[in-house]
Amino acid sequence: MKTNHFKYRVEEGQNPYTGFMSFQHFRGENLYSDIIVKPENRMTETETVECYPISADAKDEGRSEGWYPDNSVAYIRFLWKEFEPEQGVYNYDFVENIINDAKKHKQTLIIRLIAHSTRAVDDLPDWFKRLVPCPERPPMERIKDSPTDPLFMELFLKAVTALGRRFDSSPWLDAVDISLPGAWGEGHKLELYPSDLFKTIVDAYADAFPTTQLFTQICRPELVEYAKKYTNVGWRGDGLGEPYHTTDYYPSYVEKMGEQWKVAPVSFEAYWWLGEWKRKGWDIDSIIEKTLEWHISSFNPKSIPIPYEWQEKCEYWISRMGYHYTLDSVSFPESARADDEIKLTLALDNVGSAPCYKPLPLVLRIVGNGKCYEFKQECDIRAWLPGKHTEALVARLPRDIEAGEYTLEIGIVSPHTDVVYFATDAKRNGGFYEVGKITVK
Repeated sequence: MKTNHFKYRVEEGQNPYTGFMSFQHFRGENLYSDIIVKPENRMTETETVECYPISADAKDEGRSEGWYPDNSVAYIRFLWKEFEPEQGVYNYDFVENIINDAKKHKQTLIIRLIAHSTRAVDDLPDWFKRLVPCPERPPMERIKDSPTDPLFMELFLKAVTALGRRFDSSPWLDAVDISLPGAWGEGHKLELYPSDLFKTIVDAYADAFPTTQLFTQICRPELVEYAKKYTNVGWRGDGLGEPYHTTDYYPSYVEKMGEQWKVAPVSFEAYWWLGEWKRKGWDIDSIIEKTLEWHISSFNPKSIPIPYEWQEKCEYWISRMGYHYTLDSVSFPESARADDEIKLTLALDNVGSAPCYKPLPLVLRIVGNGKCYEFKQECDIRAWLPGKHTEALVARLPRDIEAGEYTLEIGIVSPHTDVVYFATDAKRNGGFYEVGKITVK
């Protein structure tokens, strides 16, 4: 047996399902311009870029104002009235176009259907407002309440059911964010609603999306526990960065989530955006370290430019966010004969903050003499939690393989990207990495 050793090198590209997300737009498209918050305006400056499709008057010159990383995930939230413009009439084409845009940009998609935001133009469907009196947004207030009439969630969940029946099987729909009452579906004034309503919400989403990853707000940890009878639900936190959220609010809830991160992803959304974090003097180093301790996989920075001074810090953050596999060593036989079973030992280190939650196959390739033989391995990469792992790889050489020297390659295969990158100095050949040579006699 021979053993080749490898060194860590940051990945050449962004892996699927992790990292900074594009918000309300897709990979490489224009960024929204930086916005300076005016406290007297009750934090309403970003309302034009909160719902999809984005208002035509939103300024999008952000790529000339700051830095922004590559994105393998797009996060799109859209209004109930866009999906169900008339009662019982669903605009499936609207959602299909969003999914096709994600596919075109080689991004997986996370969506949230929301009942309303804060603006009057982003309100509940007109047909619904004819059935139930709906709260208006109070003057100079940031938040607009949802109706408390039981008909509100009953009819909204019918729309969720229709959405799931049509799109749960879409391979580009990676996850669905469970929408709660309140502006943007974020759970404002949940105390106004009966406690059993939240189990009804989980029931509806689990039934509508039996194969799609679900997320719920960290403010309702009991929903994660309740949902376990159906599936492993991930959790997300809105308001990352703001000092109270980061140092007081989140920690107690993270503790309640326990080890849920081992089986379902953790995601955060920025309070404001990173340019405003810097203007407020918030400690990005502390925020980064806390989220990595909480096993973050993805982050929504609101698609507003990041200060150039923070590029290196964010690149470090991304290099540890989610899963990141570095090759330590590969042991392999230097020679074999046709029809032999060969065994390799792969030692790797997940230097990221979380596992990959998709059962992507690890494949061993033997390449040479103009031929390529692939051997899918039995290991489950979802078990590769942060830390070191060893896997035994096995392949039986074909009986008709020609004598000669062959290259041993390993790779993880994803339906959503050409490459799942390893953080290694091993030579890359497309989506595979060269780990050794074997002579077939």
